[in-house]
Amino acid sequence: MAASIIDVAKRAKVSTATVSRALRGLPNVSEVTRERVLRAAEELSYAISPHASSLASGRTGTIGVVLPFVNRWFYSQVLSGIDSVLRANDLDLLLYNLGDARVHERFFARMPLRRRVDALIVLNLPLSAAESDALVSMEVPVAVLGTRVPGCWHVSIDNAQGATTAVRHLINLGHRRIGMITGALGDPRGFTTPIVREHAYRSVLAEAGIPYEPDLEAPGNFGIEEGASAMARLLSLPDPPTAVFAESDLMAFGALRTLTRMGLRAPDDVSVIGFDDHETAELLNLTTIAQPVTHQGELLARQILDALSGASEEPAEVVVPTRLVVRGTTGAARVAGPRTSRDHPGLPDRPEGAGHPDRPGHPGRAAEPPAPRDGTAYDRLPDQHTRTTAR
Repeated sequence: MAASIIDVAKRAKVSTATVSRALRGLPNVSEVTRERVLRAAEELSYAISPHASSLASGRTGTIGVVLPFVNRWFYSQVLSGIDSVLRANDLDLLLYNLGDARVHERFFARMPLRRRVDALIVLNLPLSAAESDALVSMEVPVAVLGTRVPGCWHVSIDNAQGATTAVRHLINLGHRRIGMITGALGDPRGFTTPIVREHAYRSVLAEAGIPYEPDLEAPGNFGIEEGASAMARLLSLPDPPTAVFAESDLMAFGALRTLTRMGLRAPDDVSVIGFDDHETAELLNLTTIAQPVTHQGELLARQILDALSGASEEPAEVVVPTRLVVRGTTGAARVAGPRTSRDHPGLPDRPEGAGHPDRPGHPGRAAEPPAPRDGTAYDRLPDQHTRTTAR
């Protein structure tokens, strides 16, 4: 079996990007490193293809973008950022949609963009180890959003910090029964975003001394309809949550729709917080964790430009901060009061002392937030976190 660029990188103890640059005679590679790479390539009988070498000159003028969805708001916003930077630099964008599992498998089996692009941008794809290796073996710069791939440039947000901020916000308001509408959990190929956010949710509950209850998690698969169904499931519990964290704004929109159809309101009956700061979030007055989605696309495109020009020799990682945007769907938890199906059509009767007080005939007062354990002041913890400054 012929040696690959990955084999050469391992033998020379450098990144695949450095191997590619050294073999193509590009700048920003020391002579010592170049000699080591050339020696490793010779020992392995590896030769870079003439086509791959020609890519360094930007002959195709095309950047490939691979993504799992083209019809979802998040991806359209990222694409907008990528396209604006590429167009400003006279580069074309070639889009490849891998929304279907069979298309995904066929793409990585055939790698149809191998001879058509100067570089590749991959958006939030769950990738197996073999698929990650296939990307690196294309011998062109690869920038990845979300999933980390060794040897590739990388842009992400701090999902753990964003989810932590969301749950702490609800705890600060006095909520103790906090539900979560999760994203696409259980993808065997390793889509980590929903997993990281779920782990943060559980960790913050533990930090606050709140027992974790599996029934307070409901799958929403990052969609409006699924988010609506998840909220209905949470509200059907014998002791439903007083607050819900949805892993995306789209799922939060569905949750709000369910509340409305059941005669409930946020935050009077249930507080709701999302994640993204979708352009509709302000219209719906949704409290959310904002991430600069378009800017992430711009950063990915700039990483590719730097890689092609030689300004960036080694793959770099940029972590973009998130921030809490407080609007009108989160509020203080309320002392329990009666709630009946007459008051809220579509809900089962609940016993005295189990409802919410902020409706006519429901006397009550705002609950004090729970005292943090070990003197922790949740409201003083940071709302955003930056590991690497985004440009």
